[in-house]
Amino acid sequence: MLTSCIALLPLLAPAQDLLLRQGNVLAADGEGWLRDTDVLIHAGRIAAIGRDLVDADSVEKIDVAGRFVIPGLIDLHSHLLLHPYDEASWNDQVLRESLELRTVRGVAAMRATLEAGFTTLRELGTEGAAYADVALREAVREEIVPGPRIFAATRALVATGCYGPSGFDPRWDVPKGAQVADGVDGLRTAVREQVAHGADWIKVYADYRRKPGDASTPTYSLEELETIVEEARSAGLEVASHAVTDEAIRRSVQAGVATIEHGTNASLETLRSMREHGVVLCPTLAASEAISRYGGWEVGDTEPPRVRASRELIGRALEAGVTIACGSDVGVFPHGDNARELELLVRYGLSPTEALRSATETAARVLGKEGELGRIAPNHLADLVVLSADPLGNPSAVRSVELVLFEGRLAYQHR
Repeated sequence: MLTSCIALLPLLAPAQDLLLRQGNVLAADGEGWLRDTDVLIHAGRIAAIGRDLVDADSVEKIDVAGRFVIPGLIDLHSHLLLHPYDEASWNDQVLRESLELRTVRGVAAMRATLEAGFTTLRELGTEGAAYADVALREAVREEIVPGPRIFAATRALVATGCYGPSGFDPRWDVPKGAQVADGVDGLRTAVREQVAHGADWIKVYADYRRKPGDASTPTYSLEELETIVEEARSAGLEVASHAVTDEAIRRSVQAGVATIEHGTNASLETLRSMREHGVVLCPTLAASEAISRYGGWEVGDTEPPRVRASRELIGRALEAGVTIACGSDVGVFPHGDNARELELLVRYGLSPTEALRSATETAARVLGKEGELGRIAPNHLADLVVLSADPLGNPSAVRSVELVLFEGRLAYQHR
């Protein structure tokens, strides 16, 4: 039985040697459980995995018998500076909420994320909140506030005449929720600016609506997308492409992006091209569902077009053999509910094992951190989550969080 502890820790507990005793530990290949197994943690990393590892009084022991120990989960598409659209519209958040208020909300969102067992986020755009994601990342690194590890994309890139807020009298220069840049020279400059301000990734909107109510169309040429990728890689960074139209996805793949975000209307041919080029799909199913719910749809009713399109995308992606990673677009829906993406991946065709892998090993590989994150293996960072139920049997079990370790330190423990 887990020992009682403060349920909501104000900051991470001090690092110390720790032993999780006799749990069901997810095997390194993610396919099954190592039963009645110990995990020894030293200096924030996994030192050993096995049975009866130590019996020293100096090592703190936590009994996790009967529980399920998995790696810290990873969400590759998050927006900490947004909150659900049924609380405030996107326009109102960007135009009416102060940067200070949005950043404080981000601190609360980080805590909810960590308590849900998600220890790493790729933060894909501040949506008008400047470089606040970099500030949140540094606040976690400096142990000012508790939160997940953050890979920041800062402002994102959009073409002139696209994105929002939009629909205003053209006399007014309304701030955008991303950085406007066009042409080879302009985009090269914008990427350099974002890198200089702390970006870990570059995000580009490869398509978007030109006017409110219009369908999305490609916004950047192949040459422009290639420039973004080239400049990002010169700085050692990769590019994530928001793309829902088949043509924008095709151009993004040809340009060399690492991930496609959403990918709604990708054809089977384009998805096969993604597989061939090693481009990963982050389908953001939970956001599509949430937006449909905000429009009045209830789960169990006839599927609206947005939800049906998500389901059909996963069917085509599985047929094409595309790698699918967990990217939920959380912020559109409540922070801490990231697990909804895994539940929907399974509902739409993945096995629970595949869904869990999408938020562990696969996501770690996208981040270039497969040697540190995503698996329970020696020398990996001790980001660990203890669950009361088996997520390989039911994806909703990832909600049964009893304990979270972040780099070997106690971040959360359920009473």
